[in-house]
Amino acid sequence: MQDDRRPPRERSLSAWTTRRWLRAGVALSLTVLTALGVAGFWVLDRTQTISTDLVDVRSPAMSTSFRLESALLNQETGIRGYGLTGNVEFLTPYQQGVTDQQTHAARLAELLRGNDAAQEDLASVEAAIARWQAEIARPIAASPPGAPSAEAAATAGLGKVAFDAVRAELLREQDHLRADRTQARDDLLTTMRVRNWVFTAIAVVIALLTVLVFEGLRRGITRPLEQLGEDARRITGGDFGHPITATGPADLRRLSGEIDSMRHRLVRELSSIEEARTRLDAQAADLQRSNTELEQFAYVASHDLQEPLRKVSSFTQLLQRRYGGQLDARADQYIDFAVDGANRMQILINDLLEFSRVGRVHQSHQEVDLEKTLERTLDALSVGIEEAGARITHDPLPALVADPTQMGMLWQNLIGNAVKFRRPDEEPRIHVSATRGDQLWHFAVTDNGIGIAPEFVDKVFVIFQRLHTKDAYSGSGIGLAMCRKIVEFHGGTITVDPQYGDGTRISFTLAPEPLETPGHSTMPEAGRADTEPQTR
Repeated sequence: MQDDRRPPRERSLSAWTTRRWLRAGVALSLTVLTALGVAGFWVLDRTQTISTDLVDVRSPAMSTSFRLESALLNQETGIRGYGLTGNVEFLTPYQQGVTDQQTHAARLAELLRGNDAAQEDLASVEAAIARWQAEIARPIAASPPGAPSAEAAATAGLGKVAFDAVRAELLREQDHLRADRTQARDDLLTTMRVRNWVFTAIAVVIALLTVLVFEGLRRGITRPLEQLGEDARRITGGDFGHPITATGPADLRRLSGEIDSMRHRLVRELSSIEEARTRLDAQAADLQRSNTELEQFAYVASHDLQEPLRKVSSFTQLLQRRYGGQLDARADQYIDFAVDGANRMQILINDLLEFSRVGRVHQSHQEVDLEKTLERTLDALSVGIEEAGARITHDPLPALVADPTQMGMLWQNLIGNAVKFRRPDEEPRIHVSATRGDQLWHFAVTDNGIGIAPEFVDKVFVIFQRLHTKDAYSGSGIGLAMCRKIVEFHGGTITVDPQYGDGTRISFTLAPEPLETPGHSTMPEAGRADTEPQTR
């Protein structure tokens, strides 16, 4: 076991899954963005507060102070003119100035609410104004009109000093208001610069987070998945020995490991399958060679048995003709047994030869009209059909690409069996049906004969399998086996319908065209010797 010398923190981080990395990244991003958002909100609120104070308080207070000064100047001008001339017209600006003074003072007091220093300045100004009005303005205004006021002449010097005091307090207040406004403007500029820096930082952080997110997704998800996809494509292309590289978060590494385990299993399975295929190929080759040898053996054996069998059959028949009736009854019975056995052996060998020829000799595929082939078969079987009194009907039959000889043998065996295995007390009725499926033609030969028991529906297609004794029904037991071989050679299947209970129904399928071109046999074919040799 390898010693993992990585630091504990690195080992713990390597165990993080994609979901955990995403959660951590989202949480960190939200934290940073929240902090920046709070800072941005504070800066915006601070900017708005300073801007509102500057626009709604500082500047209006400054302008109101100037208006207050203007109202006081109007009062001083009016009082001085009235005192020097006694003209009541000079009291109008004074009275208007008093009204404007009260209005502006009240407005200034409202604007400076909460600013203790500014309110103290305003109180000093109002106190100076009150002293000037009490000592100078109101006594002069109360003097009778029409002549210069004695109060004005007596207090001319004091009035100037008192009003200069008022103006000094106003100037001091205005300097303080101007300084406050300048400070507020500086604070606003500073706050705006901070706001710009904060929002620039927010934009930079967002851009940086975007880059980090995409880079993290690329490194943690996209690149590992691309690597995994590339490895999978190489394996799909046939390079099953290529290992799966485990990269990325823990869950992607586990996925890569599972896929690599699957690859190892596939390699083992493919190795097993390849070995099995090699064995199957060898077994198939052995089976094909064995089948070829068996076909050759069946052909050679049946062909080579013809000559001695003909001799046995010929000489037993000669014994029967020449010495029949000259020996005792037991000898005649023995001769009959020998003749019958030789004849049945001749029939069996001929049937075996015909069976071995299917797919080996008869393979000239051409367009075959099955209706005409059936008519020729019925003509060939006409004697047996007439003797049995059979009625044979059929649906319109198609034309197929097949071997004409094999099609004739197929109809001959199926119709012949239907006539042979009839019920003794009932007229045979045989019907041939044909329907077109998606890719195959479906045929059925239905009769009302003795039927086939369900337990024998598979055995009847095995060569030499007989369900009845030779005394009850003649034949070699090779007919349905030959039918099965013909049908399968033409790409179809043949079965006995076990659900049909009024006789026998044999269903089979045939392809409209051959599925593959049959191979040609190189085995020599000898003609059947049907003639008997001359006897001496």
